[in-house]
Amino acid sequence: MNRVIDRTGFAEIPATCAESALQRAFDRHDLALAPAALAAIFDPEGVISWKATGEPRRDGRPVTRGSVFRIASMTKSFLAAAALELRDRGEFDLDRPIDAYVPGVRFDFAGEAVPVTVRQLLTNRSGLPEDNAWADRLLGADPGAIDALGAAGLRLTAEPDDRYQYSNLGMSYVGRAIEAVTGHAVEDEITERLLEPLGLAHTRFEPAAYSADRTLAAGFRTFNGGRSFSDEPYVGAGALSCIGGLFSTVDDVARWAAFLQSAFSDAPLHPEVLSARSRREMQRISTAIPLDAEPSAEPQLPKLQAIGYGMGLVVEQDRRFGRIVQHAGGLPGFSSHMRWHVPSGCGVVAFGNSDVFGAGGLATRALAEVLEAVDAPSEHLPPWPETLDAGKRIDDAVRTGEPLDGLAGLFSANVMHDLPAAVREQRLVHARSDAGPVSLRQQPFEERVLAPRGPAELRWRIACARGSLVCEIRLVGLRGPLVQSLAIECRDVGTAAEGSTI
Repeated sequence: MNRVIDRTGFAEIPATCAESALQRAFDRHDLALAPAALAAIFDPEGVISWKATGEPRRDGRPVTRGSVFRIASMTKSFLAAAALELRDRGEFDLDRPIDAYVPGVRFDFAGEAVPVTVRQLLTNRSGLPEDNAWADRLLGADPGAIDALGAAGLRLTAEPDDRYQYSNLGMSYVGRAIEAVTGHAVEDEITERLLEPLGLAHTRFEPAAYSADRTLAAGFRTFNGGRSFSDEPYVGAGALSCIGGLFSTVDDVARWAAFLQSAFSDAPLHPEVLSARSRREMQRISTAIPLDAEPSAEPQLPKLQAIGYGMGLVVEQDRRFGRIVQHAGGLPGFSSHMRWHVPSGCGVVAFGNSDVFGAGGLATRALAEVLEAVDAPSEHLPPWPETLDAGKRIDDAVRTGEPLDGLAGLFSANVMHDLPAAVREQRLVHARSDAGPVSLRQQPFEERVLAPRGPAELRWRIACARGSLVCEIRLVGLRGPLVQSLAIECRDVGTAAEGSTI
């Protein structure tokens, strides 16, 4: 399914492909760890396929597509979006110290008081230490108690801006700052500014907000690998609700992800709700995360080139597929995960109603399966017209045997110096010999283009009798772009020449 990605960033995912990917992911996951599991694969238009197992309340009623699960820390993406919406209106300054909005809160590092900004809290580089175990049970804490903690002084384990450390408490102060600016509860601001205008009718902070006919998954815990479960009541709503209090459905999460991902397309959804620029800012690494700090739930999956925290979202740079945005959610009784591939808009959301279920592993596996199946692109931006034109000229020359140094005006001066024309042509002769004669019945050039890597890079395949030649070019970004590097590899022939650069 090789093709040049269109300008919307949309890559069609067949329903059968999504169903197969979900089935394989479920088959390889330990479903016994939760009474119920629900996952869906979606694209920019909504849910393509969903799969569920078990009973969300252990009462004989099965999981449905519309079952509601707690999404926990996935809530942070909504908090960040609300903060950025206020920033865009000129009502909120992310670079002001947090105590300008929440008076009295103090931060100490190495015995000295230091300022901490809204942005540092929102991007998890404030210096506050990781606090998941402590914060999970304090979701419903009284605001006065959290104020008292801040007034007593919070101790930092790193200087602000120095490193990534995930702090629920720190991000909750962003919610308190929003309340100070607006005069309303932050949960109400999120609802009115985001949930309602985006039509997320089944995403709410309180269980009581759902009608009686809507199934709410109950929370459970297991300490023996799922052989038995104990009830886990919902952690209440309070001062930390803004960082983990939301409940939602797979369809609503898919719609939220599509809203965020569309910021990279030519037609961003609902620009009146939040600017595309701010949504892209959420999905851009602000704070680097050491690769060993976030171990992959699936060690056998391709390794990441980079990972970091944006704003309310984790950003991964996959070696093969490019940018993937995600966030997990975990509270006593629940595990959730959402992730989407920015270039294609394909994503997965997964829920389980046990805190040890590991929804992230299920979602990661399902997304990798579907991206591999459709040969998803690694870039959301299409090649420049000049890049395609250069590729076509080189393709014609390689297929017909025309000397590459005769392609006037195509290469920058370094190309023929970096690898002299005579040497390049000699290697190309050997590659053609290994791969066999070039097939006279090639697909159209655009259909031979491999997953794009950006506007100035292009890879494509030339079919040969015993294998293929894979060509790759990179242009320099001048007003009139020039090819600054060219590589041709002999593939699929199983010889020592395979992978050699020409």
